[in-house]
Amino acid sequence: MKRIVSIILIAVLAMSLLAACGTKNDGTKSGDSKSASAKTGLAIVTSASSSKDATDEKDGTAQVDSTAVAVLVDDKGVINNIVIDVIQTKFNFSATGEITTDLATSFISKKELGDDYNMKAASPIGKEWDEQAEALENYVIGKTLAEVKGIAIDNGYPTDEDLTSSVTMNIANILTAIEKAVNNAKDLGAKADDKLGLGITSGAGKGAKNASADEDGTIQAYTHYNVVSLDKNGAITSSIIDASQTNVSFNAEGKLTSELTGDFKTKLELGNDYNMKAASHIGKEWFEQSEAFSNYMKGKKISDITGLTLEHGVATDEDLVGSVTITIDGFISAVEKAGASAK
Repeated sequence: MKRIVSIILIAVLAMSLLAACGTKNDGTKSGDSKSASAKTGLAIVTSASSSKDATDEKDGTAQVDSTAVAVLVDDKGVINNIVIDVIQTKFNFSATGEITTDLATSFISKKELGDDYNMKAASPIGKEWDEQAEALENYVIGKTLAEVKGIAIDNGYPTDEDLTSSVTMNIANILTAIEKAVNNAKDLGAKADDKLGLGITSGAGKGAKNASADEDGTIQAYTHYNVVSLDKNGAITSSIIDASQTNVSFNAEGKLTSELTGDFKTKLELGNDYNMKAASHIGKEWFEQSEAFSNYMKGKKISDITGLTLEHGVATDEDLVGSVTITIDGFISAVEKAGASAK
């Protein structure tokens, strides 16, 4: 009889322990990190240093390279998901300061270009840019920022044995962007197992103009960025929308006249210094309207956003007109790309 009682007591104790270990107070299973919340981050690092003067034989180039990184980071600082991309916005101008590229030209990112970026032939490992970026993403997932910052590089090129067989391109700006993205990541509603997407669109801003004897010409690379996290049902759990306007100037002799390596800040980074509030009839700065639109997106599907009715690029939805009065067609294009590429 004592033996039977002992067996029953042991069984009850075992079941109690399993129950305690199996469920946490928040209703998720212990050890189930996939149900945990994650912070969402986005960072952009921009340079115009590849721009070139025009000559009598060849047009000059106003080239803006923007490296964008989106991350999901858990509460221990571990990167759960990451997307890396770069977009090159290139416009040509003549030795007389006339823009020779169609200002309606749209540019797509290196990830979207895929094999058409055409780096594989010049790669010592025969890998295209998008393949190397994905290899770096896979290498970084599961690491903390400290571990990422510990990646050994020489003049921007990786030297770690675990990387050099799959990544031989310059990753200096990518590592800088990863650090910024992790450091500015916020709890916006994402979960650790959400898909993560990054969308980028770019073209010429309205500030583009030819040079004259009295005034420099300008090319403005106007780029929109969107990161979204999506749950298993395709609902948006978090979103960040940003934009950059990077100007490259040149004179009537086709010589570059602007600073090419400055600290180019995005609209979110500029914050109140973007100075749009005074011109806004709702008294909202650009970053406030961007955040309002991102909040509006939460819980919706990508198709809900791409299906919004616009009038001259401005939203007409009753839930938006009080908080978002800027044109959002660029936002929506980036959101569509982010949703399509989410992984």
